[in-house]
Amino acid sequence: MSRIGKKPVDVPSGVTAAVEGQDIKVKGPKGELAFRAHDDVVVEFKDGKVSVTPREQTKRARSMWGMSRTMVQNLVTGVTQGFEKKLEITGVGYRASVQGKNLVLALGYSHDVIYPVPEGIQITCAKPTEISISGMNCQRVGQVAAEIRDFRRPEPYKGKGVKYAGEFIFRKEGKKK
Repeated sequence: MSRIGKKPVDVPSGVTAAVEGQDIKVKGPKGELAFRAHDDVVVEFKDGKVSVTPREQTKRARSMWGMSRTMVQNLVTGVTQGFEKKLEITGVGYRASVQGKNLVLALGYSHDVIYPVPEGIQITCAKPTEISISGMNCQRVGQVAAEIRDFRRPEPYKGKGVKYAGEFIFRKEGKKK
């Protein structure tokens, strides 16, 4: 039994949810999101709650049960509060700035890295060493954060690079004579 899947997703006031077969559409103050559930689960909307149940008791159906419920929860959270990831830049001369619809990163290369901001994602830089990525789609926010982090991952000796806020970087000891 899925502990997550058993709980129905509450739809708060100001948010409308519509279920048509396997398609779930959620509309709220921040916008509209949609998700197509897997065929192994049944999605129902009644009494202001969206519930997900497996069609049969197979391993695949049970695994899709919890995942589908979490995806519906992410839709509701996305249209009400949105999602945010924070990145920190460590290193001498490493900095970030937003210029128009591009994120410009100076990460120790011979050139600046220019990252075009995708549609539906907002990127802000409160300080030159902090990047805040926000949007209503959880997957896209995480993907953009991962792509920016991949330009210069934190290295284990000095910790220089782009890391998630609160991420622990395993440090190595340098060479000894």
